[in-house]
Amino acid sequence: MKPIFTVALASSLALGACTASNDPVYTQFYREAGAVVDTGQFGNSTANNTLILTGERQYTFDLARRFASEVGTTVNFAFNSSQLDAGARDVLREQAIWIRQFPEIRFRVYGHTDAVGSAAYNKRLGLARANAVVQYLSTQGISRSRLEAVASFGETQPLIVTQGRERRNRRTVTEVSGFVQSHPTVLDGKYAQIIYRDYVESAVAPTGLTGTAGADLRTEQ
Repeated sequence: MKPIFTVALASSLALGACTASNDPVYTQFYREAGAVVDTGQFGNSTANNTLILTGERQYTFDLARRFASEVGTTVNFAFNSSQLDAGARDVLREQAIWIRQFPEIRFRVYGHTDAVGSAAYNKRLGLARANAVVQYLSTQGISRSRLEAVASFGETQPLIVTQGRERRNRRTVTEVSGFVQSHPTVLDGKYAQIIYRDYVESAVAPTGLTGTAGADLRTEQ
């Protein structure tokens, strides 16, 4: 009986080794060699460039999602106004910093209003708000040609469904819209170079020294 019991026990252990387990000792011991090091991200950079070259990845969609996650895309307005307040200008300065990193990308600004007033008036007001945003971005070093697409939805796309005054509905939204077609890095697989360029530039420390100050120091020596 003892040999039979031994065989049965060995069979049970062998079957147990083939089943899934949450035990950390078990999973580390039976896991494929190298699995702990490779977390599934290895080769993603090469795969990303390949997908861009073949057109399988929507580059503009990826950048649009990144833009929306890294900066505020929306600014709000006072009632019946297209004037930018201090908070709106702060958001737009952040947008401008991000936009300047990608000279190969175009942006569209959409204007919105609340439901107070006629549809035709609100359409014009939404456009005025979008133009105010574009004008301000152009003062922040953004080429006006990259912001040429301006649209107004008026009161047709409210965030808050109400017929009254609602500040959250009185807004503009900035979005990635496509490529500057004449730019040399458009769809040529240089996404990694663009990111690396921004990474290097971000490491440059600001300085308060000027050419005039330097000339004064040399004169004193």
